[in-house]
Amino acid sequence: MKIIINVKPNSFEDSVEKKEDGTFVVRVKERAQDGKANEKVIRLLSRYFGVSVSEVKIKNFKSRRKVVEIGL
Repeated sequence: MKIIINVKPNSFEDSVEKKEDGTFVVRVKERAQDGKANEKVIRLLSRYFGVSVSEVKIKNFKSRRKVVEIGL
């Protein structure tokens, strides 16, 4: 399954929120530096969807609007 997420790094809390249009907003406390925010996004999405961390793949790392593939 592919989803589109908007990442909000350096947020007050970690959260995953599904919007009405089918996209997700992922807030992480980590800063967008050295891939730390992306690592946290992967962990949060794996927990949210109930899959292992290895089943979550980010397709474009440099943008705040990302395409994520979940599952095999």
